[in-house]
Amino acid sequence: MKPTLTYLRPVLFGALWAAVLVYMVWAGASSRRERTAKKIRSLKVEVVDSTSRGYLVTGAQVRKWISQGGIGTVGTAVDAIDLQAIERLIARNGFVDRVAAYVTDPGVLHVRISPREPLLRLLTDGMNAYVTDEGYVFAAPRASSLYVPVVTGSYRPPFPADYVGNARDYLEHRLRQIDEQIDELERSKYPVYRREQAYEAEYQRTRRKRLKRRWWKGESAAEFDKRVDALLDEKARARRTWRYRTRVIRAEIERIEARQDDERRKQKKLVKSYEDFMKLLTFVETVENDDFWRSEVVQIAAHATPSGALEVELTPRSGRYTILFGRLEEVDRKFDKLMRFYRNGLPALGWGTYRTIDIRYDNQVVCKK
Repeated sequence: MKPTLTYLRPVLFGALWAAVLVYMVWAGASSRRERTAKKIRSLKVEVVDSTSRGYLVTGAQVRKWISQGGIGTVGTAVDAIDLQAIERLIARNGFVDRVAAYVTDPGVLHVRISPREPLLRLLTDGMNAYVTDEGYVFAAPRASSLYVPVVTGSYRPPFPADYVGNARDYLEHRLRQIDEQIDELERSKYPVYRREQAYEAEYQRTRRKRLKRRWWKGESAAEFDKRVDALLDEKARARRTWRYRTRVIRAEIERIEARQDDERRKQKKLVKSYEDFMKLLTFVETVENDDFWRSEVVQIAAHATPSGALEVELTPRSGRYTILFGRLEEVDRKFDKLMRFYRNGLPALGWGTYRTIDIRYDNQVVCKK
């Protein structure tokens, strides 16, 4: 019996594993058939809005996007749903931070969206965009209703009106483009330098020419002097030509260098514009983080001075005057000074007395009627 059992044991184990394998194949096939037969019964859109100040997108809008994108949902087989296509379609909107699409039993398609949280809205010089505290810019969606500070005026941010993305990314992209342009201009100098070297070599060859009297040909002194005069004339012409060419070469190099300097000035201007833009975001955050100023400041108007510096003016809720805040420097000190004037000056003078309150200068508040 023992030898028989020894031989049967591997056979029994093999049969058992074969049965398990057959069951797994059958179960997988059944599951696939069941999943293929199962269809989407409903679409559930959840907008996770991280702000209480309104909304950027609604569930109805998301449903409309999916429908217009031609992606099947309700009534489509679960296996035929392209979840990645839905996510890509929705993520194309710059104001969407994260999106996830997934299916749960019994046939419910979930689309979960997390919009970005804007810090302010730019309505300046043809722009209509929201900006987050990190500097991410996106176009204001239609029918959006979000209560954030509005920045108006002639201010031009460091990116085009239709830009969507992080302002820092745009800055670095433009700086790289300008660097490439500067390098290309530098390479354009090489042919000019080669011409300069060729002109110099040609001139030096003429300068090095020497004459000897041809005694063996019976050359007379007069004939030799005539050849000397001709060589001197040739050298004089070569010197004049070389000087003219040198001036032309130098002017060409200077024109290229002037263009390079223009590109470097563009870089500096872009960097300064980006720094001012980030100062504006920090300024708005300062206003929003203070209960009093958040309620008092109704509107922010931004503009650039002739020197290119960014300055802002504030429209308050408490009166019909404008606060000339000036450059976004020493912000806390200026607000402290304005608060002291609010407490100690305006109540006595009258809230409707002045047309402008200027706090741009050190240790003083200048008012104009």
